[in-house]
Amino acid sequence: MKIVIINGSARKGNTLTAINAFIKGALEKNEIEIIEPDKLNIAPCKGCGVCQCSKGCVDKDDTNPTIDKIAAADMILFATPVYWWGMSAQLKLIIDKCYCRGLQLKNKKVGTIVVGGSPVDSIQYELIDKQFDCMAKYLSWDMLFKKSYYATARDELEKNKDSMNELEEIGKNL
Repeated sequence: MKIVIINGSARKGNTLTAINAFIKGALEKNEIEIIEPDKLNIAPCKGCGVCQCSKGCVDKDDTNPTIDKIAAADMILFATPVYWWGMSAQLKLIIDKCYCRGLQLKNKKVGTIVVGGSPVDSIQYELIDKQFDCMAKYLSWDMLFKKSYYATARDELEKNKDSMNELEEIGKNL
């Protein structure tokens, strides 16, 4: 299976640790590509609607090649730290730009990993989950998993062996 991981974190902390644990499990049987929005030149969506009449976004930046990768994937993993009770701006930028080819994202297998500095029963995780639930319903996604983790120190998640094993197992079972 071809898996695209969108890393919504610009830092090398707990979100990347979670991604790497997932990859460790998934790499043997799958082709994996990581998209790092903070390293791309992508302008925010302007809502111009021109993309609905053409073959993608009219911005002459990294949008169309990035969306091509996402559209070609069998599975999309959205990974984000919690920023102000929601997903990171980096991840939201990519999701917004998917509008230019949204129908090509129908029926994808999807997973989410959310890492925040509050306990996982906090409202922030629920808000992010609800946003992904709406997208999943609209695009007929097969939501394989939604995982949330609490970690504050940069290496805290890595020290949580149960969480690391869980993420690796999720990857192995794809």
